[in-house]
Amino acid sequence: MRQIAEFVAVLSCSMFTGASVYISLVEHPARMECGVVIATTEFAPSYRRATIMQATLAALGLLSSIAAWLDGATFWWLVAGALLGSVIPFTLFVILPTNKLLLSPTLDGRSVEAEHLLKRWGRLHALRSLLSGFALLLFLYLMIFNKPL
Repeated sequence: MRQIAEFVAVLSCSMFTGASVYISLVEHPARMECGVVIATTEFAPSYRRATIMQATLAALGLLSSIAAWLDGATFWWLVAGALLGSVIPFTLFVILPTNKLLLSPTLDGRSVEAEHLLKRWGRLHALRSLLSGFALLLFLYLMIFNKPL
């Protein structure tokens, strides 16, 4: 059971981190290159699709790391899972207010405010990518070396 939980934690974290880094380094910069009007228009469907996938992966990674720890894995599996799981409250309390403003039907897609919000969202999302990246590095260390720090 423990090996399965560890595998699921690493797989979930890897998929989350890959998607998050892709959004930060590829999708959002490409969105911004198209201009603010197109970027604000494209943001809503992209956000809607990514939210379900990334929330599921973060929660699954956290829960499976807890399961691994409860089944005898070192405390560091719990730490790595908590680091991955921290993207959930970070998203809800730090990024969500910006998301809501970007998704508002009253936002003028040609405005300076829209551009400012998109740039802020990009910076905040990059921090989320870093959090998951650190979690992934810790998970990989634990899986490869299979010993406590």
